[in-house]
Amino acid sequence: MNIVLGISGSIAAYKAADLASQLVKLGHEVHVVMTHSATEFITPLTLQTLTRQSVLVSLEDEKQSWKPGHIELADRAGLFVVAPASANVLGNFANGLSPDPLASIYLALPRKTPVLLAPAMNGKMWSHPATQRNVTQLMADGCQFIGPAEGDLACGYEGIGRLAPVEKILAKITSLI
Repeated sequence: MNIVLGISGSIAAYKAADLASQLVKLGHEVHVVMTHSATEFITPLTLQTLTRQSVLVSLEDEKQSWKPGHIELADRAGLFVVAPASANVLGNFANGLSPDPLASIYLALPRKTPVLLAPAMNGKMWSHPATQRNVTQLMADGCQFIGPAEGDLACGYEGIGRLAPVEKILAKITSLI
């Protein structure tokens, strides 16, 4: 299956390398799309090597072709997964904003394409009414969620906000396909 894997800016972005690798080992074609802030946590080269596919970070990356690559990725996606999904990404998706290729792909997806979002952020951010409104809207739009999990957070707090374990994300992906 053709899976578009979105990665947003979160310390949990390093776990996306394991997720991408596992998906490739299961025989899926994985196309990674990163927000610019995600590249501060993990390099596109790492994900390109693991998936054997070019990684899209900016619309300027599409200059090699006349055809908009983000639209082509949306059209070909059998599944759209964002892990980790930051509060910013959830807000962009819920409000129809497209400041980057990741959000542009989300907006261009055929309505039948399953969407799985795996949030990761500080617990206060997750619990904020604005984030919860965005989650409610995304669920009403047909998106599915896994996590966030509870435990020690990178910010030093303990509580909800961790990216769901990779094995649980893989199990959810398997159930969706």
